[in-house]
Amino acid sequence: MSDRQRPGDPAPYYEAHVFACVNERPDVHPRGSCKARGGVPLRNYMKVRADELGIGNIRINQAGCLDRCELGPVLVIYPEGIWYAPRTPADIDEILDVHLKQGRRVERLMLPPEQKLPAAE
Repeated sequence: MSDRQRPGDPAPYYEAHVFACVNERPDVHPRGSCKARGGVPLRNYMKVRADELGIGNIRINQAGCLDRCELGPVLVIYPEGIWYAPRTPADIDEILDVHLKQGRRVERLMLPPEQKLPAAE
């Protein structure tokens, strides 16, 4: 039980909920955007592949800004709160298999909470 769960709470509706950033900013914005870095096709691929692989009881949603676009494209999986920065369909396949099917972590793609790009000088 997490710190937020309480005795008597109903079971979660989904076993896992994936939020994939597809936020769009102008091309000249200094932070960039997950959409410009390929977030939309990766999210769409993830949704289709999860269905093809028969991974049930999960939900894959697009999200507006998750406030880490400099590291993007990014996605976060709840209830674990694990952040990933996938770059390719192969990365998505690995997240689907290792994290969502096996319950393990894809450490090479994980973004720790403290990871941020250095401030521009």
